[in-house]
Amino acid sequence: MNTNSDRWLIPTRQFLRMCRRNMRRVKVADSTGVELTGAGLLLRATILRRLLRRGVLAPDETTVGLLLPPSVAAILANAAVFLDGRVPVNLNYTVSREVLNLCIARAKIRHVLTSRRVMERFEHLRPAAELVYLEDLKEQVSLGDKLLAALQTWLLPVSLWERPLGLLKIRPDDLMTIIFTSGSTGDPKGVMLSHRNIGSNVECFDAALHLRRDDVLLGILPLFHSFGYTVTMWAALMLEPKVVYHVNPLDYHQVGALCRKHRGTLLVAAPTFLRSYVRRIPPEDFASLNLVITGAEKLPRELADAFEQRFGVRPHEGYGTTELSPVVSVNVPASRSQNPGRVEAKEGTVGRPIVGVEAKLVDLETGHDLGPGRSGMLLIKGPNVMLGYLDQPEKTAEVLRDGWYVTGDIAEIDEDGFIWITGRESRFSKIAGEMVPHIRIEEALTGLLHLEDEKVSLAVTGVPDPRKGERIVVLHTGLPRPPEQLCRELAATGLPPLWIPSPDSFRQVAEIPILGTGKVDLRRLRELALTEFPQALGLANDPHVQADSNASARGGKR
Repeated sequence: MNTNSDRWLIPTRQFLRMCRRNMRRVKVADSTGVELTGAGLLLRATILRRLLRRGVLAPDETTVGLLLPPSVAAILANAAVFLDGRVPVNLNYTVSREVLNLCIARAKIRHVLTSRRVMERFEHLRPAAELVYLEDLKEQVSLGDKLLAALQTWLLPVSLWERPLGLLKIRPDDLMTIIFTSGSTGDPKGVMLSHRNIGSNVECFDAALHLRRDDVLLGILPLFHSFGYTVTMWAALMLEPKVVYHVNPLDYHQVGALCRKHRGTLLVAAPTFLRSYVRRIPPEDFASLNLVITGAEKLPRELADAFEQRFGVRPHEGYGTTELSPVVSVNVPASRSQNPGRVEAKEGTVGRPIVGVEAKLVDLETGHDLGPGRSGMLLIKGPNVMLGYLDQPEKTAEVLRDGWYVTGDIAEIDEDGFIWITGRESRFSKIAGEMVPHIRIEEALTGLLHLEDEKVSLAVTGVPDPRKGERIVVLHTGLPRPPEQLCRELAATGLPPLWIPSPDSFRQVAEIPILGTGKVDLRRLRELALTEFPQALGLANDPHVQADSNASARGGKR
C-alpha cells in the first residue's frame, strides 16, 4: 500500500478510475429502486456538472451546499460538485433553522442543492440561500449534453479528463469539504478537511478491514456526519464495494429490506441504531451481514451480545471524530484479519490506530506524555488531522498542538496498542476536587436497569451547586424502580460515594435529546437539566461559577 500515492490523495481522480473499472457493474443503489453502474454514475455526474456550470453556479462560487439524505441523488450531487472543482458542504437537516443558517453563512454558501420532497419534509428549515431543485434540472438536459457526456464516459481516456477538469492542479492539502460538528457541546464548528485527509482515511480504513469487491455496504448514515461522508460515500466513489443507501437509519423495515434485497455484507452504524434493529428487524433480513462496525458512542457488551445472538454476526467498535476525517482506530474481526496469530480485536476497546495514525496520552494538568497503562488525554497525529476550524483560528489553536489533535477524550492505551476510552473531558463534573465521569455513572445505571429500548432513555449530566461546585443529575424517561433503591444498588456495585447521585437528583422528562447522528445532544441535555433544576439556573448564569466550572473542565484531574 502506498499512502503517498497522488491519486489516492486526490479522491476525485480515484473516482474516475473506479468508475472505469466498474463500467457495467452496479455500483450504487438506494431504497427507491435507483441503481447505477460505474458508467451511469460517471455519465450522470458529468451531465449534472455541466448543468450547474451553465445556469446555476457563478465562476467565483467556491462552496456549494447540499441538503439531501443518503441516496443515489446525494452521491451524484456530491460527485458533480467535486468534478467542477468546488467544495461541497453537506448540511444537517436535523438542526434548527437558526443553526442551519449559521452554517450557511459561515461557509459562504449561495446555492443549496436539494429536492422538492426533502424541502416538503423539512419546510421549517428555510435555508438562507437560493435553492436548486435537482428534479427541475432534468428538464434542462439537451441531446448535446447527453452525447458529450457519453463520449467522455465511454471513450475519453481518464488522463485526458483530468487536465480540463482541473484535477491535476489540486494539491493534497487543498480544502475538499467542510463538515459542521454536531454542536453537542456548543455552536457547530466548520471542520475543514483536505483531499489528503479524506483520501488517506478511506485507503487506511480499507486496508484495516480488507474490503472486498463483492462486499455490499449499507449506506444509512447521513452525509453531514463525517462517518457517513467518508466511509459510506467515498467508499462508493473510490473503492470496489457496491453501496446501497436509505434516507433514515431508524427506518428499520426499509433498512432490513434493503439489506435482504442487495445481500448486504457490511454495516456501519451507531449503537443507538443497532438497538432498534435487534428489536425490529427479522434475522433473515440481516442473514448476509458478515461485518458490523459501530462508532459515535460506546458499544455496550449486552447490545453486542444481543445483536450477535439475533443475526449471527458480532459488532466491533471503532473510534473517530469529525476533526480526524473521521477514522482513528478500529477492532478488526478474525474474518477480516490478514495477520494470523495476532490479536486484532479486544472487547471494550476501540481498537488499534489505523495505518499512519499515531495515538498518545498526556497528563490532563501538565500536558506531559504518559506511558502505557496510564489514564490521560488522548491525542492523535496523522494524515487524517483536519486543516482547522473555518474562520476560527483561536478554536483551532486550542485543539491542534504541534500536529497533534487534542480529542477531549480520556483514555488508556494498553501494551498491545489498543485504546480504551474511559470518559470525555466535557462529560465530567468536578465535585469536592474530584473529576466524576458521567459516562461511568450512565453505564452503571444502564447495567442495573437492563435497558433494552432502542431509544436512549437515560442520561447523566451536571448542574451548578453552591456547596460542591457541581451536582450530578439523572434525566430519564421512566424508571422501573424508585431512585432511592437505585442509589442503594449503585453503592452495592462499588461505585465511589461521590459518584452516586442523590435520590432527589433524578428527574423524569419526555425524551432525552438526541442528535441526528444518534448521539446524546449534550448541550440540550444540560439546558434541559437546568430547566428541571431551576435552583441551579441562577448559579449557571453567574459568571464566577461559570469561570470556575470552565477551568475545572479544562484542567481537572481524573
